[in-house]
Amino acid sequence: MFNLSAFLTYAIVVTFTPGPNNITSLATAGQLGYRRTLNFMFGVATGFFIIMSLSSFFNLMLMNIIPRIKIFMTLIGTLYMLYLAYKISGINLSHKPEKQKHTFEEMANMKTGLLMQFVNPKVIIYGITITSTFITPYFSSAYALLGFSLFLSLLALTSTSCWALFGSTFNKMLAIYQKQFNIVMSLLLLYSAYSILSGIFH
Repeated sequence: MFNLSAFLTYAIVVTFTPGPNNITSLATAGQLGYRRTLNFMFGVATGFFIIMSLSSFFNLMLMNIIPRIKIFMTLIGTLYMLYLAYKISGINLSHKPEKQKHTFEEMANMKTGLLMQFVNPKVIIYGITITSTFITPYFSSAYALLGFSLFLSLLALTSTSCWALFGSTFNKMLAIYQKQFNIVMSLLLLYSAYSILSGIFH
């Protein structure tokens, strides 16, 4: 049975925690302002939609060919959530990307945001994990898969928009309560992993 609460918890935690998209949006908006970062954020959302759609249809194809792969892919997804919970518990929000090849002006465009998704391991692994664990086991129509992809891309747009909107202020605020924030995010991911495992063995 589709677990909406676990799906939303996992999607929100992974999407809103620090990663290349959110950190870049924060840093770019901090330098150029929110409006000049919009094109980059729309590019992120577009790339997100493409990755989520490809992951959905790829996973559906695998499950139709090898039905037993469902349990294996679900376990992989659960293990990845546990790994993310571990990583998030020790994340340091004060670190900025060390190697920045382009200036903020060069990055603030839709093309950069879109192409960035295809070299972003977090997005690719997240796409495969969330679709194989929460979506394709319960939904198979093209409309449903595209609907979920659209929802997840809008969630990504909301996330980057929040990080860009708050900019350096958001970063400083989280840095003050960094330990508490990390613990809450990790516990939410552990809840998602537990919900998935409970669904397998019941």
